[in-house]
Amino acid sequence: MPRMSRTCARYASHHGNVMRSRPERLLDWSRAERLKAVDTSEISPTASTLPLIGVQRDDVIRPGLTTDEALANAPKGGRDGEFFRVQEILEGR
Repeated sequence: MPRMSRTCARYASHHGNVMRSRPERLLDWSRAERLKAVDTSEISPTASTLPLIGVQRDDVIRPGLTTDEALANAPKGGRDGEFFRVQEILEGR
């Protein structure tokens, strides 16, 4: 059995798919060929079939947190100036 046939057979059995027969593939091809006859000159290319509304927002500069606000939930006694200390985690050393 040629290597490609073996690969296809493994794919079909692994994915539970049955390889389609040649007439079915030709039918799909003929449907695709019929689409070439459709006038699409007035249709603009699109990446989505649905209108995209509100998917992007304008960048707005907002004030960030102060150091005290950012470190408000830091472990007690672990604060070191503008930073807070965390326990050293070294596994297997």
